[in-house]
Amino acid sequence: MSEVRVVGGPVERGDEILTPEALAFVGSLHEAFAARRDELLRARKTRRQEAARAGRLDFLPETAEVRSGDWQVAEAPAALRDRRVEITGPTDRKMTINALNSGAKVWLADLEDANTPHWDNVVSGQVNLYDAARKQVELHTAEKSYTVRTDIEHPTVVVRPRGWHLPERNITIDGQQAVGALVDFGLHFFHNAKYLAEQGAGPFYYLPKMESHLEARLWNDVFTHAQAELGIPHGTVRATVLIETIPAAFEMEEILYELRDHAAGLNAGRWDYLFSVIKYFRESGEAFTLPDRNAVTMTAPFMRAYTELLVRTCHKRGAFAIGGMAAFIPNRRDPEVTERALTKVREDKNREAGDGFDGSWVAHPDLVPVCREIFDGVLGDKPNQLDRTREDVSVTAEQLLDVASTPGSRTRDGLRGAIDVGLRYIASWLGGTGAAAIHNLMEDAATAEISRSQVWQWVHGGIVLDTGEKVTSDLVREVLGEVRAELSEVIDTNLLEPAAELFEQVALADEFPDFLTLPAYERIS
Repeated sequence: MSEVRVVGGPVERGDEILTPEALAFVGSLHEAFAARRDELLRARKTRRQEAARAGRLDFLPETAEVRSGDWQVAEAPAALRDRRVEITGPTDRKMTINALNSGAKVWLADLEDANTPHWDNVVSGQVNLYDAARKQVELHTAEKSYTVRTDIEHPTVVVRPRGWHLPERNITIDGQQAVGALVDFGLHFFHNAKYLAEQGAGPFYYLPKMESHLEARLWNDVFTHAQAELGIPHGTVRATVLIETIPAAFEMEEILYELRDHAAGLNAGRWDYLFSVIKYFRESGEAFTLPDRNAVTMTAPFMRAYTELLVRTCHKRGAFAIGGMAAFIPNRRDPEVTERALTKVREDKNREAGDGFDGSWVAHPDLVPVCREIFDGVLGDKPNQLDRTREDVSVTAEQLLDVASTPGSRTRDGLRGAIDVGLRYIASWLGGTGAAAIHNLMEDAATAEISRSQVWQWVHGGIVLDTGEKVTSDLVREVLGEVRAELSEVIDTNLLEPAAELFEQVALADEFPDFLTLPAYERIS
């Protein structure tokens, strides 16, 4: 038996979540799987280096039989067959209630990028998920009381644990920091799996940041082990995988195959996907250097190839294809801003519904009816579009890698915007809020990752902006100082200054840091 210790401080209702039995279960997962997780993280670095040297990725020759084979994922349980609109958000108590009352079909309950791993958030998120499963969650403040409505259908809850790369330092196992993903999954599964299974409501998970089918195999083994240990029938767990890294785009079928007893679908995690493309080919020259982030839309050729392949892959294998995030937040003080943004949201969701997606994401309850109306118009009485197998789609490696055809420019405004959004988000993250409202958009960690990685790439690639200026470390520091001075009027100095230091660290380091959340984690409690 592993020695499991809680070294984090006391948190509200922590005694209900961090029980000896629950911690022992997490310890058993760690003992069985942590070493393999470490090996797979090392394999990521090796593969990235090989791809950077070659300047390309390709479909794996060793798994060709999987891609050509005749197989399907397990049929979805009733609670997951209709996913036409999914709302995403962190697991704080107010968001939990708002999500359950939103009218969406699914709530992505986020313990990852829309959350921050402050110890209070880690444990309170588990408390709220426990209460949400039993529909007993409520919140009373001086201004308002929030309760779960009893007169509507509640969304199916799908929990997103942290990615494989993130640790949990507030729990140690045999003296080592725990694996964040196994803590999130293990605590939720231990406390809720039997209850949810009895209700036909789970347990269901979203799996982020994977880079290979071997990482999916690891998750499948975790599910198999966990179900056996708690006496839950094999295949009760269902997982939807976010295809949000460029290597995973080349292994969609293999990922579904590894999880086939537990697979529910794939999601087009568009913002992290952009971050991954930049990160993976950051030293590969002009062919992999994107224009301003705001200029990169889902109609860019390489993004079209990615989403078309995702729908084709899912429906070929009987899995659901879930579209990307509509991050817009309605601005009730400016109806014109809201209407312009809603027009773009409708265009985005119309494209996804027309392409064959079974549903899509929104970040705000006001967007639920917009997304639902569009998918209602395509689906009618059908719960999904699994019958649209998209046999017309054939995507090549060259199309997935055709970053160079992306229209748009690299501008000084784009550089300034990247620094502005990066600083705003990191300050929010350090303060404990992982879903941050920035310029009428609900942003998560992917936003800051794109911002700082694009700055890093432009500096190291010697990119020349529309003004004729070459992007150098000195120019970045100059713009960073200007933005920091402006934001000092609206952001607490105690958050802004460390945010600026961290942004500079991850945007201008000689060696590219894989994830900014790792050095950020060292700055919080």
